[in-house]
Amino acid sequence: MENVGVEGEAAGDAGAQTVPAREREREPHPSDSLRTFGAVVQALREHAGLSRADLAAAVQYSKHTVESVELGRRMPDEAFVERAEEALGNTGALRKAARHLTRGEAGLAAWFRRWARLEREAVSLCTYECRVVPGLLQSEAYARAVFEGTLPLRTDEELEMQLAARMERQAMMRERPKVSFSFIVEEHVFRRRFGDAEAMRELVDHVLELTGPRNVTLQVVPLEAGLHACLDGPVQVLETPERRRLGYSEGQENGRLISDPKEVSLLCQRYETLRSQALNPTESRALLERLRGEL
Repeated sequence: MENVGVEGEAAGDAGAQTVPAREREREPHPSDSLRTFGAVVQALREHAGLSRADLAAAVQYSKHTVESVELGRRMPDEAFVERAEEALGNTGALRKAARHLTRGEAGLAAWFRRWARLEREAVSLCTYECRVVPGLLQSEAYARAVFEGTLPLRTDEELEMQLAARMERQAMMRERPKVSFSFIVEEHVFRRRFGDAEAMRELVDHVLELTGPRNVTLQVVPLEAGLHACLDGPVQVLETPERRRLGYSEGQENGRLISDPKEVSLLCQRYETLRSQALNPTESRALLERLRGEL
């Protein structure tokens, strides 16, 4: 599942279509370009006599991020490349290598890959979630806890790959300020505890930060809202550059891309109705801030 397990995806162009088990099991590996870039970073770091912690401090990222980049599990953003270049001798090697990086699909379940590709091109994306915090808003600690708790258990390498994929998907929210992102999330999702109070506060802070820009809206469905228009479960709807609308829904170990215009129209109607039933963005942020204060 997109939020509960690995990132999911519907296969094919037709609606109501799921992926055979053999396809769900076939996960890609990190791209060669990511591995090569990571090896260059590691070689330059070691040549400079720096530890990963040293480089992390220099580039203002976590040690875990540096490790993920060096192992080819994470796509470095522009800030990482520039700061690493300066910290490792300004040879120009990292800037040149970064031009040839390609985003792999490591950590994405087969049924979610097509939707993930559509997300990167969409001009708007609407997400309703009633199970867990949407993947695009999860803190790293929250995502890790989600992956660690899913079955079947995953190896450390698989877990890190999935975590990197989820954090990489979030990058598009910062990279695409003209795209409209809308989230509607049930209040109980934010009340469900994981980790300690500090981890919960970090999650709320992360959500508030990501939903702060003008192109991102977050609405919370309060506990007292009662029954509403989206009781059938989580849903996502996006609009393509060609102004075509597509939907996506998930279940246990499957997902489907919804392309039938009538079905997508119904999903849009339900989402818009739920918008009127949820708290407005200002009230929603205030609620999250109150929840944070209770921790």
